[in-house]
Amino acid sequence: MAETYDCRRTAVLLVDPYNDFLSEGGKVWPRLEPMAKEIGLLDNLRAVVAAAREAGVRVVFVPHRRWQPGDYEAWAHPNPTQQGIQERHTFALGTWGGEFHPDFQPRPGEVVVHEHWAQSGFANTDLDLQLRQHGITHVVMIGLLANTCIESTSRFAMELGYHVTLVRDATAAFQPAMMHAAHELNGPTFAHAIVATADVVSAFHAS
Repeated sequence: MAETYDCRRTAVLLVDPYNDFLSEGGKVWPRLEPMAKEIGLLDNLRAVVAAAREAGVRVVFVPHRRWQPGDYEAWAHPNPTQQGIQERHTFALGTWGGEFHPDFQPRPGEVVVHEHWAQSGFANTDLDLQLRQHGITHVVMIGLLANTCIESTSRFAMELGYHVTLVRDATAAFQPAMMHAAHELNGPTFAHAIVATADVVSAFHAS
């Protein structure tokens, strides 16, 4: 792996690590489980976060809007994902499903940015402000979903001038075709590096 990272200027963006996505009993877990288990998603997420913390790389939590009664009901143009959230009450505020997975809890000093309403962690949030205030130039993308929030947040990051790394086995989608599109077709149009968990962990240890 040719990429190197200055730990003072790099952040891992952990997107949507909710129980509804990542835990047995979560509303969305049954759809994600086959792909997550095939790639070892949970272990890879743990490895990247642990390596980042050990190296002094900032971990930034980028959460989706937690559903509340009334969300989207009067909207002119809710997108299909938002319509699904409205039906299922995914990531509902005040519920277990709307809490972060127990293995991915923010530590003191780690930033939890404002919740994003759609797919980009930058749109209508303070993510860009928080990254720039902490001197971040490089972002390493992990979490969910590969072809929606990860892709949208990564594209936005590139447009704003950040160096973007996708960690292909530390993010997942519902179908292999979605993973293929995210990493093989779309990712190379905006990401500066597309790597495996082992690569980024080694790079962090060497930083």
